[in-house]
This record gives sequence, C-alpha cells and structure tokens, in this order.
Amino acid sequence: MLDYTETVGLITAAQGGDESAKEKLIVHNMPLIKSIAARYRNKMIEYDDLLQLGAMGLVKAVNNFDASFGVRFSTYAVPMIAGEIKRFIRDDGAIKVSRALKSTSLKIQQITSEYKLEHGEAPGVDYLAEKLGVDPQEVVFAMDSSKYPVSLYEKYDDDNSQCVMDKLATGENGDEMLDKMIIKDFIKTLPEREKTVIVLRYFKDKTQSEIAKILGVSQVQVSRIESKIISEMKKALA
Repeated sequence: MLDYTETVGLITAAQGGDESAKEKLIVHNMPLIKSIAARYRNKMIEYDDLLQLGAMGLVKAVNNFDASFGVRFSTYAVPMIAGEIKRFIRDDGAIKVSRALKSTSLKIQQITSEYKLEHGEAPGVDYLAEKLGVDPQEVVFAMDSSKYPVSLYEKYDDDNSQCVMDKLATGENGDEMLDKMIIKDFIKTLPEREKTVIVLRYFKDKTQSEIAKILGVSQVQVSRIESKIISEMKKALA
C-alpha cells in the first residue's frame, strides 16, 4: 500500500503528464475499484467493463485531486468511481451491444472526459474519429448505440437527480452500503465541532436546542453548521 506522501507524489506526477504514475495509481487502487464495481454486477454490464469504468472514475479523481482538500485520496475517489459507473448505467447501460461497440463507446467517453477537462467543452465527432482512427460515421454509430428512448432510467423528479429505477425495490443494498461508506469517510474529515453536531443530531437524536446548550452556542449557529454539512454531504454523494 502507498502512504499519503507517496500517493500525493504520484498524483502530482500524473497531473504533470506522467502516464506511468497514473498507471501505478490505478494498480494500487484496484482493490478499491473492485469493491465498488462489485456492487453493480447485477446491472447487466460485464464485470470487466465495470472495472474499466471504475478506472476512468479514478483517473478523474487523480486529475482533480488537490492535497489542500484535507482528505485522503481514497475518500475523494470513492464518489467519483461510483459516479462514473452510475452515470454509465443510467445513460448508456440499458441496451445490449457488441463488446467491440461497447469498447468504442467507453473510449469515446474517456476521450471526451479528458477533452472537457482541458478545454471546458465536448469534442466534435471529427476529433473523436481522428483520436480513435475510425470513420466519423462509426463514432456516431457508437454514440447512438448507447442511447435509448424511455426506460427505467428515465429522470422523473424536479431536480433531475433521480430516475424511476432509484425508487424501485430490488432487495439489494449495494448503493446504500456504498453511500454509508462515503458518509462515514466524510464525517471523519469534519472539524471536531462539526463532527459533534452531526453525531449528536443524527446518531444521538438530539434537537438543535439541546446541541446548542451542550456546545455553548446559539441554536442559529447549530442550524447553520448543520445546513452547511448537509450541503457538502449531498455533493459527496452526488
């Protein structure tokens, strides 16, 4: 296992264009990727594809990580790895297509993500075709093959954060377990006072007034602290 200093060193090198550092980070974090990917094995997507998606999420975490965040890299990477898999399942995973077509589609997503990171916008079809060494028509076909009309993954709520599938009972708790892991790691990163507010409020069932008396602050301050933490927690789970 890499310690914190080694991890940050490799991340800095990878962000500077060192591909070997990026590969080493993927290899050393593969147990984390596998543990997250395993929770989605029932989604009609092959396990190897889930691992590839998880690796793409890890690369995004590497590209965006900043040591000043004050969190462990693994804590920061978990929601990005899970998010990449969830996004694919939601947007592209409903149709059975050939492995070659799925491979092309995954490569398009990876190139698109890297291009957006550098240029702030999506690349054109011609650029994607040139990078992949294929005809533009093949790129369009690969992109269209992952689209579908109406499905269980269709968004239905006002803020576009959930789809129909999110509300169906499946008898499985993979997503719930993953969310709990994210929340647990998130709480560990909080300053002592904020951590105390969350523990008392949601684990000890204390009211804001009771917490205010315990901490020697006003109820308004407790309310503000709680609102801030909940907002940050929602971002971590997005």
